[in-house]
Amino acid sequence: MSDTVTRSGITVDAKLANFIENEVLVPLGRDQAGFWQGFADLLADFVPRNRALLAKRDDLQAQIDAWHTERRGKPIDQGEYQDFLREIGYLVPEPGDFTIGSRNVDPEIATMAGPQLVVPILNARFLLNAANARWGSLYDAFYGTDALDAPPARPGGYDEERGAAVIARGREFLDQALPLVDQSWADLADENDGKLQDESQYVGKTEKGLLFKDNGLHIEVQFDREQPVGRTDKAGISDIVVEAALTTICDCEDSVAAVDAEDKLLAYTNWLGVIRGDLSDSFEKGGRQMTRTLAADKTYTAADGSTHSLPGRSLLFVRNVGHLMTNPAITLADGGEIPEGIMDAVFTSAISTLDVEGHAKYGNSRCGSIYIVKPKMHGPEECAFTNDLFDAVEDLLGLPRHTIKVGVMDEERRTSANLGACIEAVRDRVVFINTGFLDRTGDEIHTSMQAGPMVRKGEMKSSAWLQAYEKRNVAIGLKHGLSGRAQIGKGMWAAPDLMKQMMVEKIGHLNAGANTAWVPSPTAATLHALHYHQTDVFEVQKGLGEIPPLDDLLTIPLAKGVNWSEDELREELDNNAQGLLGYVVRWIDQGVGCSKVPDINDVGLMEDRATLRISSQHMANWLLHGVVSEEQVMDSLRRMAAKVDEQNAGDPFYEPLVGNEDHPAFQAAKDLVFKGVQQPSGYTEPLLHHWRQVKKAD
Repeated sequence: MSDTVTRSGITVDAKLANFIENEVLVPLGRDQAGFWQGFADLLADFVPRNRALLAKRDDLQAQIDAWHTERRGKPIDQGEYQDFLREIGYLVPEPGDFTIGSRNVDPEIATMAGPQLVVPILNARFLLNAANARWGSLYDAFYGTDALDAPPARPGGYDEERGAAVIARGREFLDQALPLVDQSWADLADENDGKLQDESQYVGKTEKGLLFKDNGLHIEVQFDREQPVGRTDKAGISDIVVEAALTTICDCEDSVAAVDAEDKLLAYTNWLGVIRGDLSDSFEKGGRQMTRTLAADKTYTAADGSTHSLPGRSLLFVRNVGHLMTNPAITLADGGEIPEGIMDAVFTSAISTLDVEGHAKYGNSRCGSIYIVKPKMHGPEECAFTNDLFDAVEDLLGLPRHTIKVGVMDEERRTSANLGACIEAVRDRVVFINTGFLDRTGDEIHTSMQAGPMVRKGEMKSSAWLQAYEKRNVAIGLKHGLSGRAQIGKGMWAAPDLMKQMMVEKIGHLNAGANTAWVPSPTAATLHALHYHQTDVFEVQKGLGEIPPLDDLLTIPLAKGVNWSEDELREELDNNAQGLLGYVVRWIDQGVGCSKVPDINDVGLMEDRATLRISSQHMANWLLHGVVSEEQVMDSLRRMAAKVDEQNAGDPFYEPLVGNEDHPAFQAAKDLVFKGVQQPSGYTEPLLHHWRQVKKAD
């Protein structure tokens, strides 16, 4: 048990209290006693409201369960179903016409279109890599991935044949993005050769080369005949550096395992480091000790001789946790744990105030805003609660109203069905909406758990509700004025090793009207940035607007009249069980919330809790409706435990599952399936946190 201190009637982990007081409040010049009293007052107001919202979730779910149980086996009439959902308050009236009023929004969010990274905040090295991914080497991205349609690089140093293919591909990009008059970039003799068809694309000179702009994004063509690549290049071009990850979400939620004060302190310490600008991380790579720090700004000289700078780093959001979980880092006067989302709102905003008030080395927002992504909100009441909470945090910290901006994750069914009203509830601070297939599917299954067995997981992607969900999100965002004011985002490309496939498929997000989309690595951000040179998303958005009907969104993906074979059942169970075990074993044993986990076919996928939610809920649904038996589920878990052990054989920190079924990781996996029906909204966090705490106490 860690040491605690008392502040204004609440009990706080001593190290966390010391961190807030000395690392945050002192530099801000805030009165410590006044802060803690204000925080205690805020908790007295918002904790009961938080608990009431969670109780309403449970009440609505109980009523929906009862409705489906009573009608099980009968066709669902959409009119009757929607009348019922309105009667219980699950569906609310559509708001009247309105346009969001968010102000002081940075251009990376409002008027630029480009990739977005999501990075676990507990890993300082990953956090620095993501923050520095604002600029990416196109040559490195093509040289080291399968995105280049050429033989892979031969080992043993620089492969000039592979390099020549990279250079040729780079010239293709330059010809497309920065076309020249009567010649190709491949024909240039040096940096003074050639003339742009559109001379306004030229921005200026950097210390390494020439800077251009296309579709709102910068391109730096670097020249260096002393460098190995430039030495073999006709024009001496040594690299093409593109503006890539415009924004990055530093994640306190699904991609981390933070279950206590120790974990939360690390999260807040790393957030302080990137906001203050002094975060660093030392590590060994290739036998050498290296230290990573934040990149400086990029300076250039314009044609008129004036000097300017561009941000060297991604604009940072911080993703707080949702309304559900509590954390033992702070206990209240009644003995209960603090709602973790309230603690995140106050502490991450306090840290971000260092940026707003000029105490940062580089600065994050040039418009004086704090950017928080809020996940897993259910409907407009919960969005209104977040809006009120952010009002109260601004008052506590002495910040102007709507300094704190919010990103709304559209990943719960009640939010999807009432998205216009959700946006209206945060209309003066919303800067981002996004879709997330995995969490949204998990909630789709759980909400209609009692209606019957669901289709196979792979069939979900072609289901009517999912198509409507993705299109409605964009159309409703556009209806309420997000274009040119906020981000409309799409979800993650989960396979970091399959860049060729990403380059074919992910442009679909732009064609659907998304001005940002998630990528799993800085390299993926560099490659995905090329899509934003190919397509002007803001022009695409002008041609969109029709909102698919609610009937489609609320069509439950039930498997009607299906009689799966034993092989099909085993295949589906194995797919779910392998993914579940492969993720849980790292979460519970090593505290790793996001990593590249091999799937059942040994393809590495970036997995987080959202993956776990869909897999566990799907298995729980089939178990509930007798599609599979408890014995079949256990057989699959045991066989997949052997598969996961084999896949992790090279990890010195890995603890095998086979023969160790009392191990917390295996127990967690079992609970996620066999107790899945009872979990609030089908969330995995309560069980994961319990078993991780058990493991940490060993």
